[in-house]
Amino acid sequence: MTSPPEDTGVQPAAYGELLDDIKVRIRRARAGAALAVNRALIELYWDIGNEILRRERAEGWGAKIIDRLAADLRREFPGMTGLSRANLHYMRAFAEAWTAEAEPIVQRPVGQLPWGQNIVLLTKLKDRAARLWYAQKAVEHGWSRSVLEAQILTGVRERQGGAISSFAHALPPADSELVRDAIKDPYNFEFLSPGSEAKERDLETALLRDVESFLMEMGRGFALVGRQWPLRIPNSEGGPDSEFFIDLLFFNYLLNRFVVIDLKVESFKPEFAGKMNFYLNAVDELERQPGQEESIGLILCPGRDRTVTEWALRRTAAPIAVSRYVTDDVTLTDSAPSELRHALPELPALASELTRALGAATHEPRRCRDDRS
Repeated sequence: MTSPPEDTGVQPAAYGELLDDIKVRIRRARAGAALAVNRALIELYWDIGNEILRRERAEGWGAKIIDRLAADLRREFPGMTGLSRANLHYMRAFAEAWTAEAEPIVQRPVGQLPWGQNIVLLTKLKDRAARLWYAQKAVEHGWSRSVLEAQILTGVRERQGGAISSFAHALPPADSELVRDAIKDPYNFEFLSPGSEAKERDLETALLRDVESFLMEMGRGFALVGRQWPLRIPNSEGGPDSEFFIDLLFFNYLLNRFVVIDLKVESFKPEFAGKMNFYLNAVDELERQPGQEESIGLILCPGRDRTVTEWALRRTAAPIAVSRYVTDDVTLTDSAPSELRHALPELPALASELTRALGAATHEPRRCRDDRS
């Protein structure tokens, strides 16, 4: 038998590679074990709920049976959590919401979510289709329970794909639907309400937290490139170069394209589309790299007239969307009704706060243009 080599204290050349490989394997095993435990628990809860439901229907059991069952189970399994009366009722509701089908419960989106997220789906939503949509998105995006609750509260399902846009005729059909679903209407900027309070010493932390909320509201795949992004256009006549500034420049790695955002403090005007068309051409010429898709534009306004907006975009060849943004739980309609117009004077402060916050987050101070229209 060969004895192990003597430890000389010198690290072998490949040791670091071995350590990293083992770390990855351990993390994968842990994640797999946690996933397996969760699926087993979800399957158990569905089975219990389904059996309660079946007995109720077959034998006429009442709600008090669940109370007694909870007490007996806790007595039998004192160290096991999740056997409360309330949780048994959730199990019953879970089985009733997701009836037995050819596909096992653990293979459905809800079967891949932790129990807490399933309780949110049961208590916050009544419609099966809505529950399924949010379950699929929660699995796809890895939403935590609090994020899932926030997405339901702000109605992200109803807002997704609701912008008025030129995507249908300005993009290939395969891209049009994908890009449309990445844009919302309206965007909820309540987290940057001018009335929100923050202590002076926590200002930087508050701004960064707001930026995180902003990015979450934008959705999956959006990465901030910068604010007041400069576009320097060479002068073909030999004069000085022209310089323009984009409010916000994003790159969406899922769409593989730049997203130019123009933030407005007044309702949509047709000339906004013309300016965005110029920005998109400039970004594609100056920033777009080989292999990247055509840039898209998003004009964010506090209000819009649907007819004016549709007519402004009808013949444009540029992929542009117009969405509204809202604050303080006030949702503006397409025509900004008079009873809500009293809120509009506060929106310039909101826009300034948003751009200041994004500038602080990127640590890229840029000269602001003075022609905000």
